[in-house]
Amino acid sequence: MSSVRYANVTCQYPGAERPSVTDLNLEIADGEFLVLVGPSGCGKSTTLRMLAGLEDVTGGSIYIGDRDVTHTPSKDRDIAMVFQNYALYPHMTVAENMGFALKIAKISAEERRRRVEDAAKILDLTDYLDRKPKALSGGQRQRVAMGRAIVRSPQVFLMDEPLSNLDAKLRVQTRTQIASLTRRLGVTTVYVTHDQVEAMTMGDRVAVLKDGHLMQVDTPRNLYDRPATEFVAGFIGSPAMNLFRVPVTEAGAQLGTVRIPLSPAQRSALRGSQVTVGIRPEDLHPAAEGTGLPIVADVVEELGADAFVYGHLAPVTAANAIVPVDPTTGTADDPTTHEFIVRVEGRTPPRAGSTIWVAPNLEHVHLFDTTTGNRLPD
Repeated sequence: MSSVRYANVTCQYPGAERPSVTDLNLEIADGEFLVLVGPSGCGKSTTLRMLAGLEDVTGGSIYIGDRDVTHTPSKDRDIAMVFQNYALYPHMTVAENMGFALKIAKISAEERRRRVEDAAKILDLTDYLDRKPKALSGGQRQRVAMGRAIVRSPQVFLMDEPLSNLDAKLRVQTRTQIASLTRRLGVTTVYVTHDQVEAMTMGDRVAVLKDGHLMQVDTPRNLYDRPATEFVAGFIGSPAMNLFRVPVTEAGAQLGTVRIPLSPAQRSALRGSQVTVGIRPEDLHPAAEGTGLPIVADVVEELGADAFVYGHLAPVTAANAIVPVDPTTGTADDPTTHEFIVRVEGRTPPRAGSTIWVAPNLEHVHLFDTTTGNRLPD
C-alpha cells in the first residue's frame, strides 16, 4: 500500500478560461480513506482522474508512495478505479468480470480463481459468480465492480461517485459496506462524491473543493465544528448552516436581541465593519417572545424524532440590521425572503404560518470575516 501526494498540481483543459484544478497541495496517508467533495464543477472528478492518469497534469507533480507518476501511463500506476456506471462486460459472468484484469495480466487460471473466490467471499458474491450482470441488482453490480478492483490488490483505490445510481436505502447499505471493506483491506482510497452525507460518514478525512481550489481538508468532525471558511460552513451540514452578516459595535455583534461578544483577537482579525455569523439549525433553541430572532414558519418537515422549520425572518426592527447570506453563493439576501432553518422537537412542531422566537447557543456560534470569508480565531 502507498500514500498519495499532490504537489502544486494544476489542470487546465485546452481552450478553458481557467484551470479546473489550481495549485493543489494534498497528502493522503497510507491506508487512509479520503473523500473529495464539493459542488458540481469544483474539480473533484478532475483531481481523481489526474491521479488515475486519465487527465493530463499541466503543472506540478503527483506521487504514489515515493514514485513520481505525473507522466506515467495509467496502466503502470498500480491503481484500481470503480466507476459510477459499473462498467461491467454484459457477456461475461461475474467471475469473468472480476478476473478479467488478471487474465490480461497473464495471471494463471488457478491464481485468478483463488483471488476471485476470496473477493467474492468478502463481498458476499459467492452465489452469483456464474450469473451475468443483467441478472443482478444495482447493489450487486456495484459489488462486482468493487470485486474487480479488489482482486488486483492495487496500491490505491479510486472511486468516482460509485453510489449515485443506487436508490436511497441501498446507498446507505452499500456505503457502510464500502467503508468497512476498505478499512479492513487497509488500501489507500480516494473517493469522489457530491453527497456530503456520504463524505461525512465514510471519510477518515474530507477535502472540500470550490472552483478548483482546496478550501479545507480535515476530519468530518472538525469540518462540522470548525469550518475554516464561510463557504465550507455553508456547504458542510444537512440542512445547511444559517449565515448572516451583522454590524460590529463596541459591544460586539448584535443578532436580533442577542449580543455576541468578540474577543480582542477576533476584532483585530476583522477587515471591515461587519462580521458573518453562522448558526447550525440544531444550535437554535426556543426563546421567549420578543427575545432572540422571530422566524415565520413557511414549511415544517416532520421526521419523527426531529422536525425542521423552514422559514424567514419576520420584518421587525430587531432583525432589520441582519443581512442573510446564501450559503452556496455567499451573496446577501432579503431578510424577509431568505430561508432560515431551525431544528425543533419532532413531537410538538409549530404550525406552518406561525411565528417562533429562537436564540442561538453562543458556545456553538461561528464567526467569519465578511471581507475574506475566513474563520475568525477563537
